[in-house]
Amino acid sequence: MNRRNFLLTTFGGLAAGLLPRASLLGQTAAPAATPTPAPLVPEFGALRRNVGYFTCRGGTIGSLVNADGVAAVDSQFPEPAKLFLDGLPDRKGRKLDLLINSHHHGDHTSGNKVFQPETKMIVAQENVPALQKAAAAVNGNEAEQVYASTLFAKEWKTSVGDEVIRTTYFGPAHTNGDCIIHFEKADVVHMGDLVFNRIYPVIDQRAGASIKNWIATLGTVSTMFGKDTIFIFGHGKKEAGVTGGAADLLVLRDYFNALLEYTRHEMKAGKTKEQIMAAEEIPSFPDLRVPKPNRLANNLDIAFEELSAG
Repeated sequence: MNRRNFLLTTFGGLAAGLLPRASLLGQTAAPAATPTPAPLVPEFGALRRNVGYFTCRGGTIGSLVNADGVAAVDSQFPEPAKLFLDGLPDRKGRKLDLLINSHHHGDHTSGNKVFQPETKMIVAQENVPALQKAAAAVNGNEAEQVYASTLFAKEWKTSVGDEVIRTTYFGPAHTNGDCIIHFEKADVVHMGDLVFNRIYPVIDQRAGASIKNWIATLGTVSTMFGKDTIFIFGHGKKEAGVTGGAADLLVLRDYFNALLEYTRHEMKAGKTKEQIMAAEEIPSFPDLRVPKPNRLANNLDIAFEELSAG
């Protein structure tokens, strides 16, 4: 299976459709048609030494299935979570030894409720439950949440069969609860949303994101592993895929550096935040450009706020 054939659904609401105009006779306008959801297309991909990945709707799920255990990273939404559990090759009805949430966002944790009866343990960085609860309160879906009960501050390690799994937290980046997950013997690293591969990233300022520390994290992680390490990314452009190497981490790092430099330059030129946010693209990164509305304005907004705060 060619891993570059997959496109993940990323964050962002649907653009609202235009309501039909009421007639001059004062008749009530017909309601706008509800868009038909795109069909779910679950795809499993094998990587190395019993580690694989799953794409459907939401952040990429990582998986491990060996003779003595089963584990997963992230749970997407309820429907794809069920498709994952039902279709995971070689699971054979076994309960998962653990589910790790790479961070709190709903496209990575909304499936926790489906996983819960099929999973012995849910693990996350210690900031994740509070961030998940705060987001659920805003979204009004507290009853749908299932939270990790095994928490760690900086690092956590376990074995599942003959595989060793290590999770590491580097501080605020995409949120203030992101961790990477290393399947050590397979040498596969799940990055969660620390990597949006060749697409504008989500920078969740409300959840404690930091562009500057995200840059440092990507630089650090890119040097921690060998040249043959495979990385799984939370999201990726169709042409780029959701797996890759350390060089892909550095593309996002370089984008963030360019984002800050561009914003700093425009601020020194006396431009307002609104003027800066109107940019069509960041110099040297035209391949990320997509039609508006897109996340670039949000990225520039947060870059402006970080630089203004010093």
